[in-house]
Amino acid sequence: MLTATRGAALYVGALLGPGLLLLPALATQIAGPASVLAWAALMVMSAPIAATFAALAVRHPVSGGVATYVDEAFGRVAGAVTGLWFLTSILIGSPTVALMGAYYVADLTGAGPTAAAAMGLVIYASVLAANTFGLRVSSGVQLGLSAVLVAVIAVAVGAALPDHVTQGWTPFAPHGWWAVGTAAGGLVWLVIGWEAMAQMAGDFRDPARDVPRAVAWGFGIVTLLYVGVAVAAVVVPAAPGSTVPLADLVGVGFGPVGRDATALLALLLTMGGMNVYIGSGAKLAAALAAEGALPAWFAGGAARSVPRRPLAVLACTGVAMYVPLVLGVVGPAEIVLATSACFVAVYVLTLAAARKMLTGGLRVCATLALVLFCGLGPFLRWWLLLPAGVVVVAVPLLRRRWSRPDGVQHTVAGEAPEQVAP
Repeated sequence: MLTATRGAALYVGALLGPGLLLLPALATQIAGPASVLAWAALMVMSAPIAATFAALAVRHPVSGGVATYVDEAFGRVAGAVTGLWFLTSILIGSPTVALMGAYYVADLTGAGPTAAAAMGLVIYASVLAANTFGLRVSSGVQLGLSAVLVAVIAVAVGAALPDHVTQGWTPFAPHGWWAVGTAAGGLVWLVIGWEAMAQMAGDFRDPARDVPRAVAWGFGIVTLLYVGVAVAAVVVPAAPGSTVPLADLVGVGFGPVGRDATALLALLLTMGGMNVYIGSGAKLAAALAAEGALPAWFAGGAARSVPRRPLAVLACTGVAMYVPLVLGVVGPAEIVLATSACFVAVYVLTLAAARKMLTGGLRVCATLALVLFCGLGPFLRWWLLLPAGVVVVAVPLLRRRWSRPDGVQHTVAGEAPEQVAP
């Protein structure tokens, strides 16, 4: 059974991941020193979001993902669309995560861009192979890696800030104030995960007491870490054109040894995160197929720990996304924003469902979180065409499919797999 302390650790582990390898520096590149305002806005948003999901965990615990809430509140079509948005984020986000990890390996070995691209393919293929044979990274291992990352970043930030804290703050908003909102849209990757506790509420000894404590402690730890990282990304900027900004930061505090250790940790964290990410995506695709939201072919072999047919599709789409990334046709920033658009869409529907399911002050909290998350929409601009496109294609097909007398029997999208973010 989980205690509040263990729950807080799991919460921190759900929020931290490979995104920390790139996103803080990316936010600084987009908005300059004003990126700290984007971080601040996201932490303000996270407070009502965390409170909303803590309330849902206690009052409406579920074994599936957030699509379950949407299904219960708005029906099976909306629930299936939510699952498809999650799956889309996995399809486009996983190649970027592999390339991020490869950059850190290349920095450790002194390899060039071509070798880094090849390493990314090796990382991606290794994770696919591990899932094919049912080799999964345990939650304990992933939690341990996240804990080490937190410790390394905290010490590195503490060592680097005193000598640099007054540097790099001018000009404060070199790319204008709108860029702050765009940076916040990219940083959404780092605040997705507050919903995770709803799936584990039944594992707590006393959910009514321990879940709110776990959320509060997790929120406090993450906030302190993100404040330090946000400031450090401004005052200790990565080298121009650097693809390993976190290693640059740790190198300032610990020197070459710290930089090398960060590269190794980045590889482990990337592969561990991708292992969960891709495995969950394959299970989600099989569950959606069993429901009728995807072709029935995807549900073949769904009894396996990780269905192989969806893995094959993930392999093909991953390579298709990876090639333009490596060639520079599309950059990591564009993929991050596109993936964030899917995450924002998922959270908007989920928070709307929470608003419908909760009452009193908790409903007000859910409403506030919903309004704040909707406020990110204008800054993501045409990236929102991606989740909108999923709706345009999927909804008519789903309605036609489920209106048939022989339509697939109803199951809640997301009950079989655990839905996770990168």
